[in-house]
Amino acid sequence: MTEGADTTPLLETNSLAVRRHGEALLDGVTFQVRRGSVHVIVGPNGAGKTTLLSAILNQSPFDGEIAMNWTGSGRVGYVPQTFAVDPTLPVTVADFLALTRQRRPVCLGLTRRARVEVARLLALVGLSGLEQRPLAVLSGGELRRVLLAHALDPEPELLLLDEPTAGFDESAARIFESILVAAKRAAKTTVLMVSHDLDLVRRVADRVTVLNRRIVVEGEPDILSTADVRELLPVRERRVVRA
Repeated sequence: MTEGADTTPLLETNSLAVRRHGEALLDGVTFQVRRGSVHVIVGPNGAGKTTLLSAILNQSPFDGEIAMNWTGSGRVGYVPQTFAVDPTLPVTVADFLALTRQRRPVCLGLTRRARVEVARLLALVGLSGLEQRPLAVLSGGELRRVLLAHALDPEPELLLLDEPTAGFDESAARIFESILVAAKRAAKTTVLMVSHDLDLVRRVADRVTVLNRRIVVEGEPDILSTADVRELLPVRERRVVRA
């Protein structure tokens, strides 16, 4: 965490539980996300990681408490694990990013200010020149970067990321990491991220929570090296730990 950053929690959960058809997807989850930090959730498949983000977004019914201690905009940016695009919908990358940038419908054309902002956002995520690319023909990695650009505009107080680097090549992964590093340095955006890329987690996380429907352990990124945690993680994640 940036020296001198606020260590008070932006997000707190208390005895958070989510049940579906009688099955406990989350049970008794209590943790805090410090303001201005990068906090990462890891765990095995089916551990409830995506369910946790869904509850925080109030998209899943839950028991217990979720508290947000806003001091700024109170805006939440979100990059989901999956995002379905209708292939028949004639929406370009620029149209998608400009939807909240102008009052008139994007089908009538973008304002000059919207075009400038779209170009800035695409440069930020390394996709300059893709303004007129149909959203439906983007690769999985390109779509995630467009979603990240959308989540960052305007600057969120809380950024929720669900497996954001899935489908990224090495160049895209470096760009993503630089965005996280910049967020940490500025300490204006708090990041809560689900990730299987443990090398990335080691480099950028301030705090790591290992989840398996309940919180297994929480601490600094070096907890990922412990034998108990390694055995919990899917094979692809264990390989990253040993690399």
